[in-house]
Amino acid sequence: MKEPRSAEAANHEDKAATSPPKPGADAKPPHAWLPSRADFLASLVVFLVALPLCMGIAIASGVPPALGLVTGIVGGLLVGAIQGAPLQVSGPAAGLVVIIVDLVDKHGLASLGVVVLLAGLMQFVAGLVRGGRWFRAVPPSVVYGMLAGIGVLIFAGQFHVMIDDDPRSGGIANLLAIPEALSKAVSPDTTLSHREAAGIGVLTIVTILAWLRFAPDKIKTFVPGPLAGVLAASLVANLFQLPIAFVSVPGDLLGSLNVPALPTLDTIGVLVGPALGLALVASAETLLSASAVDKMHAGPRANYNRELSAQGIGNMVCGCLGALPMTGVIVRSSANVEAGGKSRWSAVLHGLWLLVLVGVGSQLLTRIPVAALAAVLVYIGAKLASPMRIEQLRPYGRGEIAVFIVTTIAVVATDLLTGVLIGLGLSVAKLLLRLSKLDIVVEDEPEENRTTVHLIGSATFLRLADVAETLEAVSPTRELLLRIDDLEHVDHAILELFRTWADQHASRGGRVVFDWELLERRYHFGQAALDGPERTLGPTPS
Repeated sequence: MKEPRSAEAANHEDKAATSPPKPGADAKPPHAWLPSRADFLASLVVFLVALPLCMGIAIASGVPPALGLVTGIVGGLLVGAIQGAPLQVSGPAAGLVVIIVDLVDKHGLASLGVVVLLAGLMQFVAGLVRGGRWFRAVPPSVVYGMLAGIGVLIFAGQFHVMIDDDPRSGGIANLLAIPEALSKAVSPDTTLSHREAAGIGVLTIVTILAWLRFAPDKIKTFVPGPLAGVLAASLVANLFQLPIAFVSVPGDLLGSLNVPALPTLDTIGVLVGPALGLALVASAETLLSASAVDKMHAGPRANYNRELSAQGIGNMVCGCLGALPMTGVIVRSSANVEAGGKSRWSAVLHGLWLLVLVGVGSQLLTRIPVAALAAVLVYIGAKLASPMRIEQLRPYGRGEIAVFIVTTIAVVATDLLTGVLIGLGLSVAKLLLRLSKLDIVVEDEPEENRTTVHLIGSATFLRLADVAETLEAVSPTRELLLRIDDLEHVDHAILELFRTWADQHASRGGRVVFDWELLERRYHFGQAALDGPERTLGPTPS
């Protein structure tokens, strides 16, 4: 027979049952300064995911694969040790491919390091002034539209690389040239081996899909789908000695660095704009990724300002080396969490494995077909551009879907930063329309020679024409009773309209009754407005 619990014990147990667990309380290793077995195993998984992506993103960006590997190494060894999101993994990101391609086309590969260095400096300062939280204030519809636009651009550009053809200049041109690429892939009369490269690309994608569908979960944990696809394609390409393009990796990693020359003030002035765009997009992608990773585990929460500064330091180092810029990458970070990573050690060790492979096994990388890496990015691009986002936004209304679609089209048709700004502008416009919801109720009382205008909601400049037409329709000889007790907000344009019209109506012999002090207080949005004395303009009725 159980003994009855004391009231104090019962109260203590109830509090324990209802209180939320402290983040990471049961996930903290006994010696956080040493890598655990879980971190060691997770680092191997992240390394296998990062390896093909580092090289593939570099090729998609139009730079040597070694520059992508350098960014992965810096993102692991340096940023992994100081970052504010312990389970996030940093490296070259597919979302920056479009920016880098445009930058290299306009300013040359030599300018890459300077731009990345300046962007890193901006990120570092933004973190110091606690600007990390502002980069998170992006509506989900804009983020989804940005990712979908990036997906379309990656898919369209890498589709040509997947058949050993050169991508066109611009997203629209790449999309329009896809039928031509398909004809090259199936035509037997081409001088270049487009068919063989296309076959390797298709083999890579089919292997990824089959691996994800049929491979046991335990095996997929250690050998992710993209790696399985690249391994299968590399085996076939080398076994049959196909005459297609393979990855070119210099044996001397230091000799492959793109170290920039000391820039002049004129050069910096030209490159500040691209650097600012790169910093904004990289920061937004990093902090959105950190927010998503936080939802995947119960460990330590992300410190966004520290993460932003750490990314800035990493990008400054990458800029000095002339490598690709980095962000926190959701693909690698989610692989880290799913593989059981517990601390920042998994990210650090993955950078170490990349360094060891480049230093010792660089010749193995030259056996990888370029078409296989491009096919991985085609697969990633198709996932990013999935129309399933529309279904996720449907419960929130057609307005959110419209923002998503417009942002996607704008990113594809212009560039990444312009597309995001257009999406943000549309979101702000939608918000203004929602805040400017105003109902105008007019009650005419001929026997009292009075007209009552009742305003309900928010009166802003967007509804100024409607309010003005309502007031102008009032007879000059009528008394106007303006009811504003249900008016939540009034802006300066409407306030001036009321002031001017009331004086004019009184000068024509009419009479206006309204609470002017209340109206002025409602101008200050969010300030409590207490009822004040009514103001009367015009002659007093006999």
